[in-house]
Amino acid sequence: MNEELIAPCGMNCGICSGYLALANDVRNKGIRTNYCAGCRPRGKNCAFIKKQCELLMNGQVQYCYECDDFPCRNLKHIDKRYKERYRMSMVENLEYIRENGMEAFLEKEEEKWRCPECGAVICCHNGICYSCGLEKLRNKKNPHRWDDD
Repeated sequence: MNEELIAPCGMNCGICSGYLALANDVRNKGIRTNYCAGCRPRGKNCAFIKKQCELLMNGQVQYCYECDDFPCRNLKHIDKRYKERYRMSMVENLEYIRENGMEAFLEKEEEKWRCPECGAVICCHNGICYSCGLEKLRNKKNPHRWDDD
């Protein structure tokens, strides 16, 4: 886990399907999907809400929890969808970072999203390890849903 992959909104880009696809170069393994280097590395700061937030657009905050309006309506909306579909909460991530620091958060994330089979990272969007679970990903009807959804 890498601090540069934690977006201002609290998304851990390191567990995102687009990032994991790129990191594991799944296109060269026959899986068609989008690649993403992460919000901060791409210079987007936050793909979800940057264009809707003056503080993020102007670089006045590094993380949304630094804002007096945290969590704002936009962040609550995204957070609700991610809690329901992807088993993670951006608001909870940010609260944890604010209370415990980035290093503790990254350690917690590494443990939470570790593949029990090979030790690589499990994707928050579908629960699949892009290192050892490519066959499962290849055969998945909806690559952005967990099997039990």
